[in-house]
Amino acid sequence: MPNDRGGSVARRSRLPAPRPSVVALSGRPSRAEAEAAVRTLIRWAGDDPSREGLVDTPSRVVRAYEEFFAGYESEPAEILRRTFEETDGYDEMVVLKDIRFESHCEHHMVPILGKAHVAYIPNGRVVGLSKLNRVVDFFARRPQVQERLTMQIAEELKNVLKTDDVAVYIDARHMCVQARGVEHHGASTITAEYSGKFLNENTKQEFLMAINSKMPD
Repeated sequence: MPNDRGGSVARRSRLPAPRPSVVALSGRPSRAEAEAAVRTLIRWAGDDPSREGLVDTPSRVVRAYEEFFAGYESEPAEILRRTFEETDGYDEMVVLKDIRFESHCEHHMVPILGKAHVAYIPNGRVVGLSKLNRVVDFFARRPQVQERLTMQIAEELKNVLKTDDVAVYIDARHMCVQARGVEHHGASTITAEYSGKFLNENTKQEFLMAINSKMPD
């Protein structure tokens, strides 16, 4: 896999990604139970959850988790439901780059901070550009591993746009690497999925050049 933007490259399995769907939770804990769990963790860390600075922390943490993991609240197809067929025959790649996202590592529940670059070649239909941002954000707002995040975005675009010609490239920093364990500050991880025409080396290089290009001053 080309590594034209620096960082380490995570190689993924060629097994097909599971169809993305909202996780059905049976017996989901109540807000009170979630807040009690946070108080338990505070006590486990060695502090007093009843002291002034921490007394409201459990409710704040639960509200934060609602934002962090909002990707379970709907289906991604709803985001991409409206497509447009009046493209006047446009059949070159559409690229949206530098989509900033924040996710959380499912192994340590610490942030993954990165950028996604997404491209597709229309097959008679296009989607509003802002919807591409929202699809990235939708899948990022779950406990994740970067390899799965890359595949979920690609598979959803292929399913909705009815095209195999999709590319997704993610460059991210993992706080589980930088803030704990080996503490390798500055290390980044790159994952990519290319399908359809993007498997052609010329098309892939055109995509990589596009996401590396800068706007003229």
